[in-house]
Amino acid sequence: MRQFFRWGVRHGLIRWSSARGARAGEVTAALMVDPAYALDPFPHYETLRAKGPLYDNGFAITTVSHAVTTAVLRSPDFGVIGGYSGNVPRWLLLAQAIGGRGPLGPVEPPSMLAVDQPDHTRYRKLVSRAFTARAVAALRSRTEEIADELLTGLERRRDVDLMTEYASLLPATVIAEMLGAPVAMSRQFLAWGAEAARSLDAGLSLSEFRRSERGLRALQRWLEGHFAHLRAHPGDDILSTLVHAQSAEGKLTQDELTATAMLLLAAGFETTVNLIGNGTALLIAHPEQHDRLRAEPALWPNAVDEVLRLDSPVQRTGRVAQRDTVLAGVRVPVGKPVMTLLGGANRDPEVFDEPARFDVGRPNAGEHLAFSSGIHYCLGAGLARMEGTVGLQALFDRFPDIALAGTPHRRATRVLRGYESVPVRLSAPARQAKAS
Repeated sequence: MRQFFRWGVRHGLIRWSSARGARAGEVTAALMVDPAYALDPFPHYETLRAKGPLYDNGFAITTVSHAVTTAVLRSPDFGVIGGYSGNVPRWLLLAQAIGGRGPLGPVEPPSMLAVDQPDHTRYRKLVSRAFTARAVAALRSRTEEIADELLTGLERRRDVDLMTEYASLLPATVIAEMLGAPVAMSRQFLAWGAEAARSLDAGLSLSEFRRSERGLRALQRWLEGHFAHLRAHPGDDILSTLVHAQSAEGKLTQDELTATAMLLLAAGFETTVNLIGNGTALLIAHPEQHDRLRAEPALWPNAVDEVLRLDSPVQRTGRVAQRDTVLAGVRVPVGKPVMTLLGGANRDPEVFDEPARFDVGRPNAGEHLAFSSGIHYCLGAGLARMEGTVGLQALFDRFPDIALAGTPHRRATRVLRGYESVPVRLSAPARQAKAS
């Protein structure tokens, strides 16, 4: 019963109101609940763009403008929705109390995604050194080794699901090694992460909500047991550092420790899994772009930015006005939610020429907002870019004639955009083709 109340407060009311709005033809409501809109949101982003830089449906403001999105994400006038503690109706506070607290999740405090300064700064400082440019560069050779091992294991196979056999395992293995988590559990982390990722979406059905809580709870329980092991047997890894900060230095509460570790583990592979899958599908669909990369391999990092721009692994993020302010000439009252549609901002024609075109040589591909902006700019952006570059280049260098072996299937999530499966037919490895 308590879980039902949690669902009702966090998702049920939104699901009901969005379904009602979608039936009335309201595009932002349909983006929340209509599966067809989730599969191909881009035409609907253009519908919103035609309405101007801001679109107010009465409950929230939505924008697909690159300039407005950047302004919101960088402005101290807006904070993350999960951390807002302003004028909350009493009935909602009562319903939240009845529902109780479920498992820790990525969109509720004390997750780094759901708090602003000073807590956000405190959490980020503890883990940021693991994601510096120098740290990421040092990881590159190990990432190349993992990619080579995975691809070598696929050489004798013809038809495989790229997502389960490569795109997911590469970043999951890298982040497990970084964090000091058992690499043998990579597939289990992916399974928990897939269920937990649903919690990023608003308006879940009750069954989806139960699945998301099940995944979050399983991951939380495992981490809490792993912390006990690390207290007795600390290593030279991020999780050991966090455990030490919690137990010896008192810098983290138990909930803060668990929430930070859960976010690092899940976010450490989610974006990159989608990046590699989306990039593979785009390059197979645009062989002329693959041909250009063959001729100009130095373009691979830029190609990864173009994938991030055109088919962003994270499609949206929300903020709330912390005080009365003005945005794009419009008064925004305190407490007003603002939804920035990153996937739409990354196709803004005021910034990107022919924004729907896939161009691995696009000069300003790196101006995308796929990693957000401001203080919540993705901590692992450099790692994701590196893994995406290594993973995609290694795949297409090893199997240059890779082709689809069926229809790719998108994930049902709306905030995260990627593939659940990408069936591919692998060609003979490049070195074998040369030998023959």
